[in-house]
Amino acid sequence: MCGRYSIQKKTLLVANGLVKKNINVELEQDNFNCAPGGKYPCIKSATNGKYLEMTIFGYLPSWAKPDFRRLHNARLEGIETKVSFKKLIVNSRAVVPLSGFIEWSKVNEKKIPHYFTRADSEDIFCPAIHDAGQFTILTRDATPQNAKIHHRQPVIISKSQINNYFNLNNNAVEFLKTVKPPELKYHEISTKINNPSANDATLINPIN
Repeated sequence: MCGRYSIQKKTLLVANGLVKKNINVELEQDNFNCAPGGKYPCIKSATNGKYLEMTIFGYLPSWAKPDFRRLHNARLEGIETKVSFKKLIVNSRAVVPLSGFIEWSKVNEKKIPHYFTRADSEDIFCPAIHDAGQFTILTRDATPQNAKIHHRQPVIISKSQINNYFNLNNNAVEFLKTVKPPELKYHEISTKINNPSANDATLINPIN
């Protein structure tokens, strides 16, 4: 569930316009295959305003053993009771800008990747939590349309809702539960996306 995504120059420029400070984020670089373990732009908030910073996708708790897989997603439902996340959702919120994301359907034991974007062509902003230079994207049950591909999807908010999410006086979980997910569209893409080192525009092109 949202283990891969793309972020393109247009989205980066929009995200940069929402923050007060940019910390070493290159705005002219497309990435069509963001995978756990890589560093990608992430919006965070401080007392003097929001900032954009390169941050590792996927969270490794301090107690993680060497073979522990990064936690790239966290379920919104029940996050307040999870040892790894319950403090972070209160005090360490982030928003991940993306152009689109990948989900896999399963047909006859074969996993088929699909690329999702907003139906209105707007950029996607995903609430996340962060700690120690790492971030994890929040997920929710998929809408009936999107559940045809996968039963989970990232939580998505609009640009105008970002400050509400960052407001520590708001209960983040209760706020996000009130947010209606936007309509998405999707198409099947090549299994070349399965290779984390692959990165070019053809990866997200429709194959049918």
